[in-house]
Amino acid sequence: MKKLGLLTFAAVVLMAANVRAAAVYVRDIKVEGLERVEPETVMSYIDIQRNKTVSQDRLDEALKQLYATGLFTDVVFNFKSDGLLTIKVVENPIINKRVFDGNNKVDDSILESEVQLAPRAIYSRSKVQEDVQRILEVYKRSGRYAAVVEPKIIKRDQNRVDLVYEINEGPIATINKVNFVGNRHYSDDDLQEEIMSKESRWYRIFSSAENYDPEKTNYDKEMLRRFYLKRGYADFRVVSAIAELSPDKKSFVLTFVLDEGKRYKVSDIEIVSEIAEVDVAPMYEEVLFEKGDWYNAELADKTVTALTEELGKKGFAFVDVIPVLEKDTQTGEIKIKFEIKEGDRIFVNRINISGNTRTRDEVIRREFRIEEGDAFNASKLKASRRNVENLNYFSKVDIQTDPQDENKADVNVNVEEKSTGYFNVGVGYSTVNGALIRAGVTENNFQGRGQQLGLDVAVSQRTSEYQASFTEPYFMGRRLAAGVDLFRTDTDYQDEGSYDEETTGGRLRLGWNYTDDFSQYLRYTLKKDKISNVDRDASYYIKEEAGSYTGSVIGQTVVYDKRDSAINPKEGYYLSFGNDVAGLGGDEKYLKFDGKAYKYYTLADYYTFKFFVNAGYIVGYNGKDVRLSNRYYLGGSTRRGFETAGIGARDKFTKDALGGNWMVYSGAEMTFPIGLDELGIKGRTFVDMGMLGKPDNIDERYVDYSSSPRVAAGFGFQWLSPMGQIDIDIAFPIVKEKYDETEVFRLNFGTRL
Repeated sequence: MKKLGLLTFAAVVLMAANVRAAAVYVRDIKVEGLERVEPETVMSYIDIQRNKTVSQDRLDEALKQLYATGLFTDVVFNFKSDGLLTIKVVENPIINKRVFDGNNKVDDSILESEVQLAPRAIYSRSKVQEDVQRILEVYKRSGRYAAVVEPKIIKRDQNRVDLVYEINEGPIATINKVNFVGNRHYSDDDLQEEIMSKESRWYRIFSSAENYDPEKTNYDKEMLRRFYLKRGYADFRVVSAIAELSPDKKSFVLTFVLDEGKRYKVSDIEIVSEIAEVDVAPMYEEVLFEKGDWYNAELADKTVTALTEELGKKGFAFVDVIPVLEKDTQTGEIKIKFEIKEGDRIFVNRINISGNTRTRDEVIRREFRIEEGDAFNASKLKASRRNVENLNYFSKVDIQTDPQDENKADVNVNVEEKSTGYFNVGVGYSTVNGALIRAGVTENNFQGRGQQLGLDVAVSQRTSEYQASFTEPYFMGRRLAAGVDLFRTDTDYQDEGSYDEETTGGRLRLGWNYTDDFSQYLRYTLKKDKISNVDRDASYYIKEEAGSYTGSVIGQTVVYDKRDSAINPKEGYYLSFGNDVAGLGGDEKYLKFDGKAYKYYTLADYYTFKFFVNAGYIVGYNGKDVRLSNRYYLGGSTRRGFETAGIGARDKFTKDALGGNWMVYSGAEMTFPIGLDELGIKGRTFVDMGMLGKPDNIDERYVDYSSSPRVAAGFGFQWLSPMGQIDIDIAFPIVKEKYDETEVFRLNFGTRL
């Protein structure tokens, strides 16, 4: 009996297999349950024809194809003995409305750009789940790994549904701890300073540095690599960077596993050239390190750039400088060979500019030192980039070359615009002028044409200043910066029983560049100075100058600027010399000379030093003394620690500043990180020194005067806040005269328009 049962079972299985494999005849096909989809659409998917035979396998495949369309929730095949195939379907509903609920941190527009399903699309559970994953990825990119998305549907008539994504965004996943493994020569604190990913701390509430971001971690790996390569560790590598998410998905532990490798010293430096015309001997002056120094990959790269630029200046535009390293792991020495090879002749095909929604192309294009059709020159391209950055219109300037064929390349310029309009406000107090409010409106890129328009107003209890200015940097389509200034100053000295002073005038300016570094400026100033309302008890020197005087002044300034940046210099120097001649008409006759020198130096990439000295001298001629309004004054922004015009000769009775006929002021300043770089906050310390010379024809019996140096030292902070730059300085006068007006605290802050 047992054997018979097994045989019977086998026969049934065999018959079923035969039936499945057997072809069936389809006389007709009927589709039921359709509401929106046409029967012809169904027939196009199944590929089964009437009055034809079809295998069971083909019927199964047709069933899968209908499900795969996403049009139907359910599909059933019924086959009758008379050859009628009935296909019963249940259509997926149409999405009537799609709603995101609970997304307070991510805009609807961002989520809409990520998901597939939209109103009037066919609802599909699988696509809904795919969209859920896309939404979660959006939140992960913003650091919210604990986000939860629950899709819900609300049924409507006519087989429509409202699709609602209920979102619980959750907190931003912060970095709870950063670990370093394998660092023997540098501490965790040293390495922590190098990377962008920071451990969560209460004072980083305005920073995103403590938020975990995989892209940021990749950047950190590169920064660690650069850190070690700069210090001689030529074999350094990041073995791994592991981010472990906490069970509550609210924080990460970030671990960098490092292999420091061996530290190398430079044993030899060699420059070889495949180009016979190149004399390599003077090229060694461009090498930024010496034998016996620790290997520094950054200096090696800078040397490659310096060699390339120097060769370009000598007429060798198409060269490749390749550094070749020969390491001796036994001795810890490394030989660096710079190979100069003739490169392919490349010409600029097109210069493509993108990202500038406001700034006109021509404003960017005119700053380029290379044009379409020119031979490619890396040195000129670098200068072009610096020129565009110095416009201060863009937060990012990215220039890339895109080869088009064997001898042509496009130059792609991508910029990211920033606000070029500023509303600057300054608040202060002094024992002389009382409360002070300064406000200025400046637009450095007027109408996207690169024009500069400014208005500045300063009002105190004793002084009012007004100035309007306009500059066209490319006058008449040439590299001529033409501008006009209108100004007026009203100063009230009546509190001390002395005088009122008014200065009204205008200025025309014209400037041009001889080279990218060397420029000259001409100016003509016409002004009227008026000393009025002089009290009968006023200083003799004030009474003597009562009345109105017209000054007609022509002047010029030459500038030699070798700073790496005009906006935020870290290296290089700046020199200028100017002189003015008054007397081409008007009442005043004088000669004036001014000079400035600035030097910038950055140590260890963090500490930037600025050394500067300014000097000036003014002298009358044709028997004319230098009047009160044209003398030099020190204090305020020129000498921290002292009030504006707080240094120099001062009437003993009225306490009015009388200025001086010469001045020298100098100083040193260091900016440094204070652990808040991610907030844009840096510290600074400074020492300022100034001297002011004697004015004309004063009697020291009635005037307090000393040309001795005044010295102040202090510290401050610079914050690149969301509102603009904020400067805070605390200065303490160290050397001063008892009659000088001092100012310990100074605040300046600006807000973007």
